[in-house]
Amino acid sequence: MRVIVQKVSEAGVYIREENYSAEIGKGLVILLGIKHDDTEEDVNFLADKCSNLRIFLDENEKMNLSLKDVSGEALVISQFTLYGDTQKGNRPGFSDSARPETAIPLYEKFIARMKENIGEEKVKVGIFGAMMLVKIFNDGPVTIIIDSKRKGST
Repeated sequence: MRVIVQKVSEAGVYIREENYSAEIGKGLVILLGIKHDDTEEDVNFLADKCSNLRIFLDENEKMNLSLKDVSGEALVISQFTLYGDTQKGNRPGFSDSARPETAIPLYEKFIARMKENIGEEKVKVGIFGAMMLVKIFNDGPVTIIIDSKRKGST
């Protein structure tokens, strides 16, 4: 499982076909990619890591506070393209990305774990598999990539 975490001043997701939108203020946009062999252990590791990642500024202007510390919000967006393989040719292959029957339950567990960690009302989501417009006001900019299979190096 892989996430791209962006610290934001505000963000939103818009899905015209579904007449759906969700917005957050200060917090994190979490772009979530799920690999075919991911498990609930990967979910828990990454949701906990995102909730506790110390990338918000403290009173000394040091990145020392977590999403939980600043009472921030999270916008979770499923993004199978995080496992796009560009080793051959110019068209990415997505054979490492989990199929929906595997990915959807793990996506939902990730959201549930984030809600446990930071509060139900603080987690907003996109719609799995939908074509979405995502507005991100990256603050810093701060962007972190975390892969659950590389736990020892994060």
